Amino acid sequence: MHFFSPLRSDVRLEIDKLISLIDELFPLPHRFRATLPRDIAELSRLFTFGRRDRDLSYLGRPNLLSAYLRFFLPWNIYRLCRLLPSLNLDLKNGDRILDLGSGPLTFPIALWLSRPDLRSTQLEFHCLDRTALILEKGKKIFVSLTAKADTWNIKTIRGEYSGRGIYSMGNKLRQEAVALVTAINIFNEIFWDLSPADREGLKSLAGQSAGLLSSYCNNGTILIVEPGIPRSGEFISKLRSSFLEHEFKPVSPCLHKQTCPFPGGLARKKTKWCHFSFNTDDASKNLLKLSAAAGIPKERAVMSFLMVKKNSLPDLNQNKVARIISDPFPVGTYYCRYACSENGAILVRASKEKIKAMDSGAYSDIKITGQTDTKSGALIGELL
Repeated sequence: MHFFSPLRSDVRLEIDKLISLIDELFPLPHRFRATLPRDIAELSRLFTFGRRDRDLSYLGRPNLLSAYLRFFLPWNIYRLCRLLPSLNLDLKNGDRILDLGSGPLTFPIALWLSRPDLRSTQLEFHCLDRTALILEKGKKIFVSLTAKADTWNIKTIRGEYSGRGIYSMGNKLRQEAVALVTAINIFNEIFWDLSPADREGLKSLAGQSAGLLSSYCNNGTILIVEPGIPRSGEFISKLRSSFLEHEFKPVSPCLHKQTCPFPGGLARKKTKWCHFSFNTDDASKNLLKLSAAAGIPKERAVMSFLMVKKNSLPDLNQNKVARIISDPFPVGTYYCRYACSENGAILVRASKEKIKAMDSGAYSDIKITGQTDTKSGALIGELL
């Protein structure tokens, strides 16, 4: 299965219902209705270049909380719903999941919507976030969404992940064996304060985080999802190296356990980073309209992610040798895309039609030509 396959029709309907459910559970006061697009734009600013203006209680402001629930939550759920069906999470009855920085239970909601095969599995979620209010809102959404289902037990924990520890109300969270640790869009909250040139700081954070997360997940799975920006790609590449030191092997999107050929980094010229993109044609029409009104068009979604397992091998189709990770671009008479392989980075070239028809994240048969791209240093391969 390719990554990011279009939403199934039933999942698409479920997301539409979710958006309506949020409106029913949290009616929008009249004074906020007209300013919703502006509030969304302001929250987007606070998430990016205006981070220094943001305090820890910013989601306690009713207008910003409303903007988060109506815009950022559905978009984050949409992105996860495009990814999760392709991942082998290997969950079974009685398993515990530790969800760090859960917010309004983004991961459990997305998992319920996109993986109906797991709805009858008895699972226990420990959802941690520093804002009690956002956890409360998320649990209310989840309970209403799942109706009378009683197979998933949600436990919310007010606490914080710092990179050096996981704390609940100031005390370190007790270590219990869990089958899955998830961290969705939380590391950029931590490494954003580091200087782009601070390679050692980023490496130290990755090393501490890999050791900490692996201690909570002795023999299970760890899933990290971050925005598809260069800084995230660099951090995830360093995190991958650190996990290997703890015998947690990359199983997705990686096809190998060799050195990452796309390490990212803002300070290095011509350096590529591992990220994936896909069109949002199948997203909710109302959500797309709200995006346009807020001046934040969402024609495409982009993410970087990593899934590792203890003592596992990559989920490699032995008949394929590379995974596509970039958008198409012209080079001379060819069109090209970058791909990742155990041989390193590959510049895949073919006709414009063939290159553009490929999906981000797809496996591909590649014939290595023996030549090297002078600009990037990547091996040159031809699409078969």
